[in-house]
Amino acid sequence: MPIIEIAELTHPGVEVFSTLTEAQLRNRIEPEKGIFIVESPKVIRVALEAGYLPVALLCERRHIEGDAADIIKRCGDIPVYTGSRELLARLTGYTLTRGVLCAMQRPTPKSVESICKDARRIVVIDGVVDTTNIGAIFRSAAALGIDAVLLTTNSCDPLNRRAVRVSMGSVFLVPWTWIEGDISQLHAMGFKTLAMALTDNSLPLDSPILKQEERLAIIMGTEGDGLPKETIAKADYVVRIPMAHGVDSLNVAAASAIAFWELVRK
Repeated sequence: MPIIEIAELTHPGVEVFSTLTEAQLRNRIEPEKGIFIVESPKVIRVALEAGYLPVALLCERRHIEGDAADIIKRCGDIPVYTGSRELLARLTGYTLTRGVLCAMQRPTPKSVESICKDARRIVVIDGVVDTTNIGAIFRSAAALGIDAVLLTTNSCDPLNRRAVRVSMGSVFLVPWTWIEGDISQLHAMGFKTLAMALTDNSLPLDSPILKQEERLAIIMGTEGDGLPKETIAKADYVVRIPMAHGVDSLNVAAASAIAFWELVRK
């Protein structure tokens, strides 16, 4: 692997870590050329174990023979750009977590049918745009046994750098893809849809009827407005988490963890 010392912010090849926006990295025009950035050795290792392909590494000098040594060896013949901690912070615009970034190829999106084929419990993320919440939902999904994640196209990209970091690499552990059109299409795959929402006829989360469903799609809404009225109206179940002290709702990431725990366990 070539170790390339950089001394200036305009060094050829490092633009993937600096000047390209998330939208440019994603490259909707040519998806096969899309890139995403993974931060920290631990999360990079999770991505490599999951089969994601590295393109380039950005590494502080001190980590080349330290925390990143095994990663560099596993990544094979890709460029490894290095420099001082201060220079790399100026290049990226932030201090690197554990001193290592890895640019990786975006995988080809999977079909909804393929990732839901053998799933019993899936989550549909509808319009959630906060990167921290996306990362936290994925981490809970992986930890608590959700089989697949579907995201509406107005949701945050799970391969956003911050979402990946917050998830601690869980975005690489749970199958996921984008879903377009009406979520009720999941009925054709044998799923009952469950909208997490506060309505007059919401069922409590621990309702026994929910545990009896063979296949459930748990729909989580936006941080502010919740789920669209049309989505709630078309859902087979509308479910609430019982609250105390007059609190009416939880952050979507916290709510997802509670819902996953209750609805996945038998």
